[in-house]
Amino acid sequence: MTQDDAGTGGRTDTAATGAGGRSAQLKHTGLRSGWTTGACATAATTAAYTALLTGDFPDPVTITLPKGQTPAFALATEERSAGAATVGVVKDAGDDPDVTHGALVRATVRLLPPGAGVVFVAGPGVGTVTRPGLPLEVGEPAINPVPRQLMRAHVAEVAGRYGGTGDVEITVSVDDGEEIARSTWNPRLGILGGLSILGTTGVVVPYSCSAWIDSIRRGVDVARAAGRTHVAGCTGSTSEKTVLAVHGLPEDALLDMGDFAGAVLKYIRRHPVDRLTLCGGFAKLSKLAAGHLDLHSARSQVNKAFLAELAAGAGADGTLTTRVAEANTGLEALRLCEAAGVPLGDAVAVRARSEALAVLRGAPVAVDVICIDRAGAVVGRSER
Repeated sequence: MTQDDAGTGGRTDTAATGAGGRSAQLKHTGLRSGWTTGACATAATTAAYTALLTGDFPDPVTITLPKGQTPAFALATEERSAGAATVGVVKDAGDDPDVTHGALVRATVRLLPPGAGVVFVAGPGVGTVTRPGLPLEVGEPAINPVPRQLMRAHVAEVAGRYGGTGDVEITVSVDDGEEIARSTWNPRLGILGGLSILGTTGVVVPYSCSAWIDSIRRGVDVARAAGRTHVAGCTGSTSEKTVLAVHGLPEDALLDMGDFAGAVLKYIRRHPVDRLTLCGGFAKLSKLAAGHLDLHSARSQVNKAFLAELAAGAGADGTLTTRVAEANTGLEALRLCEAAGVPLGDAVAVRARSEALAVLRGAPVAVDVICIDRAGAVVGRSER
């Protein structure tokens, strides 16, 4: 996964300026924002095209982002040859745990004949789209629409300032991008050979997780385009293995949901599939059962009183109900009930399914829920 985008989470940037693409401080959090790969590619493109038309590389190079910020980026590399120039910019993701932080993003700009327009090419470390369902056609370089628009706008601005035609080929590459991409969703989405050049605002907001949520949405799109009628939202690799064993789904039907149950449900509400399986650890899915759509431990907690209520409804006597309410962890509550023959796991799965259906708001989607323990054993199912 890559956290290479921003625009969610309700946080606000201060003015984003500074040589070297220095990150802005975020109000309310004390964390530094950063710049997307799309912003870095735009900066590199702007500097390379300027050098082609003027003979000089602007360092630092300033660009204008969609929301009006004007960050300045230092050039890490610069090279000029006949009819082409290449610039490299190091990505600074600020304080976000972004797998592309520190990556060297390069843009090579070549002059084309008048009327050719702007042509995009995937260089080393940038992927190519191989499956339908993404916002780019199969065979296109994985340079997303907003970064393309941003690069076109800056090419036009440089052309207008220095007398160019604006007809160029832009090859974007990322050093070690193919290796980095193995830590992202790209292989599963059918983006092969490297990273995607991402960004809708140009700014990375720390811990906004917008890129993960965007990957969930693209995963649904790819599954639908492949004709999948049954998809599964899984909280991790162990739950993925369980779903494969239970339902035998193909890889492109598996959604790496993580903690973002709400993101899966809300997107599928707008883009339905026939069937959705939610699979995850008992404790995480007990949070969904209690009405939480974000399952991260920092934003929702296991409610043992709620588990005690479910246990009582599943047949627990007063003594067991009290023990569940006083349990240290959700897993301890589950084991207490298992020892007494009380199906707390099933009760959590059934309630989680009800919460999921409430979010789906009548969308034509059949839902089942599977709860597992840390070893991947099924401890609760809504269908039992």
